[in-house]
Amino acid sequence: MLNQQKKIVDRQGVFITLWVFIVINMAYADILSLMDSTSPIRQIMNGKKLPGGGLILGSILMETGIVMILFSKILPYNIGKWLNIFFALINILAVLNGGHGSYYYIFASIEMIALIFIIILSIKWKTLD
Repeated sequence: MLNQQKKIVDRQGVFITLWVFIVINMAYADILSLMDSTSPIRQIMNGKKLPGGGLILGSILMETGIVMILFSKILPYNIGKWLNIFFALINILAVLNGGHGSYYYIFASIEMIALIFIIILSIKWKTLD
């Protein structure tokens, strides 16, 4: 029983670590985009009109990764498994439709690898191992 509990905690820890890693990468990519005069974020800061609901959509997107840090620890196995897959897919779409420039592609590549890893681990997570 103790060994099974350790395996559950280990799997939760992997998901938590991956989500923290992804959120930090996304936040830092956004910070760097503030220095890129051609980035949409910088253009908005310079007075370009923000699309309606842009801040709401951006906050919801970032919150998916942040909330999965907590949910990976507290949700039951089956719900956590499917939420990891669902939110990873949403974040993949956002990364694919995100910024531009070589700095962004570096962050996007690393984020994509981590998100795909979350999906693979979730799909393979068939029991409470």
